[in-house]
Parts: sequence; structure tokens; C-alpha cells
Amino acid sequence: MSLELRTPNEAKDRRLEPRPELSDQVVLPGGQALFLSESIEGLDEGSHFLDALKPEELESLNSHGRHLAFSAGDAIFTQGDRHDGIFIIRSGQVRVFYTAPSGREITLAYWTAGHFIGGPEMAGGGAHIWSGEALSDCEILFLPASVLKRLVVGIPGFALCLVQGLASKGRCYSAMAQMLGTRSVIERLAQFLTNLGELHGVRDGHAVIINAKVTHDQIAAMVGSTRQWVTMMMKRFQKEGLITVTPRHIRIERPNKLMSMVSKGGT
Repeated sequence: MSLELRTPNEAKDRRLEPRPELSDQVVLPGGQALFLSESIEGLDEGSHFLDALKPEELESLNSHGRHLAFSAGDAIFTQGDRHDGIFIIRSGQVRVFYTAPSGREITLAYWTAGHFIGGPEMAGGGAHIWSGEALSDCEILFLPASVLKRLVVGIPGFALCLVQGLASKGRCYSAMAQMLGTRSVIERLAQFLTNLGELHGVRDGHAVIINAKVTHDQIAAMVGSTRQWVTMMMKRFQKEGLITVTPRHIRIERPNKLMSMVSKGGT
């Protein structure tokens, strides 16, 4: 089925305010989701929530949904807007984030192909409680609330898939809440760098080179801090020989020492 490409005016209406770092947004190799967690285990389990459907059931899902295309920087949905359904990522990467009244943002997760976004509402009504922004060109299957209700009745297996998908999302945000509530910000930073190294790192002797482009602003939004604090701590980590930061990558020089900061409660 061909993609439904929005007109320039429609795209403009649903685009977030221009961000100075848009061209430097996190790009995750390998299509792996990412959120704040004590380990990398289970980060991508939500991408398989439709695996139990039969081929004909997947075809029905595709035929009833709306196929949309978003460009990098487009708002897929915006905090405060009316909730009309859910979005299944077919390709590309999406950042989901909450914006406080002060304007400060916290990144909830980076989602990739296979994941659905736009919850927790499933049947429509209410308003989105966070926003979703395309980090790269994305293909999205949008399932309006009215369609979701018909599919749940017509395909009982799909209802179970939604329950499993919501359970995965619940575990994700529970892991994030646990990190924010029980770990110091320096522990969260050390854990985040460790997770990036495990997910996207390449071994170079005892060191690990992180092959993911990430800025201090993006790290701050993920660990719940400020860019100034992250910059200060990254300089401290460099001075202590834990990491080396270059314009191209972050190199973890002493992975075991960095991980010990997490297990021992930071320093």
C-alpha cells in the first residue's frame, strides 16, 4: 500500500518548533530502542508485540490503518493534543518526551521499528500526556481509536497483542521511574553510558568506543539533569581517565570502573 504523504501545510501544522540540534539528534545503529534502565535486557521486547498475529491478521491490520510518512523533525503527536489513536513505527526512529511547564524536557524513550507509540490511551479521548518527534524519516501505521475497537472485536488475538504491548510499555516506564527515584544523577549518567557501550559499542582492547552520535543536551534529557551538569561531569570523567570524548564518538576507557560507580552508588 502506498504511503500517505502529508502536504507541506499539514507537515508544518504538526511540526515541533525548530530545534538547533536537530541535525545532531541521537542516531541509534541497529534499530535498537533505548530508555533509562538498569540494564539493556528487555529494551526492545515491545517491538515484537504483534508477532503472534497470523499473516492474514497482519494484512487486515495494514488495510484498516492509515499509512503515514514523517520527515526528521516532524511532530508525530504533541503533548496536550486530543488523543485519536496509536501509531506503529514501521521504519525510522522516534523520540518520546515530556515537556514541563518551565519548558524543560525529559526524554522518556527512543523508539524504533516495531514499537507502538501514542499511548497509554487506546480507545481515544483525552489528551496526549507527552510528545513524539521523528528523529529520522519514518513510516508509520496509524490506527484510529474507532479502527482499534473494530479490530479488537474482529481479531481477538489482536486484543492480546495490545495487552502485551502495554505491559512492555509499563515495564519501560517502571524501569525509568525506578532509576529516577532510587539512583543519583551521577549513577544514572554512568549507567546510561554503560548501556550505550553495551548496545552500540565496539571493543578496542579494554576500551569501548560508542558508535552513536549523542550530545550533552540529549544525555541531560535522558538522565534527568541539565546540559551544564552533564558537561561538567563528562569533563570530570575525562580528567579521571574514565572516558575520552571526541567530535565523532565517546570512548569508554575504563568500562569496569564506570560500572563500579553504579554498583557502589557513585562518588
